[in-house]
Amino acid sequence: MALILNIETSADICSVALGKDGAVTDLLLGAEERDHSRILTTLTGEILKKNGLRMQDLEAVAVSEGPGSYTGLRIGVSTAKGLAYALKIPLLAVSTLEALASSVTAEMPEGIRKELGAEGWLCPMIDARRMEVYSAFYDMQGRRITEIEPHVIDARSFTGERRQRKILFFGTGSDKCKKVFQGDNDLFLDGIFPRADRMVSLAEKYYREGKFADVAYFEPFYLKEFVATIPKDFLQRDRNLQKKKER
Repeated sequence: MALILNIETSADICSVALGKDGAVTDLLLGAEERDHSRILTTLTGEILKKNGLRMQDLEAVAVSEGPGSYTGLRIGVSTAKGLAYALKIPLLAVSTLEALASSVTAEMPEGIRKELGAEGWLCPMIDARRMEVYSAFYDMQGRRITEIEPHVIDARSFTGERRQRKILFFGTGSDKCKKVFQGDNDLFLDGIFPRADRMVSLAEKYYREGKFADVAYFEPFYLKEFVATIPKDFLQRDRNLQKKKER
C-alpha cells in the first residue's frame, strides 16, 4: 500500500492524481489542450501543496506509458523518471489503454453492462489522427485479449469480432467508429478519455506486485515511429522562394 503520484500526458489534456492505497484522493486537470510542457510540473506542485504533502512523502510515481501523443508521452515520462530518480522511489508504467479498460469496468452504466453480458468485449481507442486509432480488445474484467495495434477505421473494421459478440467502444478515437459502425452489436460510451485518476488502481496493483519500470532505460510505448511533418505554410513559402530563384 502506497502514496502514488499518477501522471497522465498521453492525450490533449494532461492531468495528475494522487492515489493512496489504491483509492483516488485528488485529481487536477490542465486547463488548456497540449500544454503539457508548461503546466505538468505546476500541477504536480499544486496537488501536493493542496493535500499538505511534500515530494518526499511520495512512495512511487506512475506514468501513462502510451500509446498516445508522441510529444505528450515524452514529456510525461521524462518528468516521472526525473522524480523517481531524484526521490529514489519506484517508477510505474501504466498502459493507457489498460487504464481506460480497467476504469470502464467500474464506470459503465448498469444498462450497458447487462447488454454486454459476461461475453462482451471492451475496446478502448486512442485517437491517432485522420481515421486511425490505437486499440486492443479486453474482456469484462479488463484483461487484454488482443495485441495493441494501430487501425484505420472504416465500415469493415473488426468485422469478425463485431459479428461474434457485443463490443463497447470508448476513448478518444471511438467517435470515428460511431460514423461507420451501425451493427446491433456495436455499443458506445461517451466521455471516457485518458485521465490520471483512471490509473490509480492499476498503479497500486503494480506497486504491490513489484512491477517497476527501469528508471534509466524505460521508454514510452509510442507504437509507431514519430514522423516529423513540415507545416503547409512552410512548404508554400519554400516553393515561392524557389520560383523567385528560377526567374
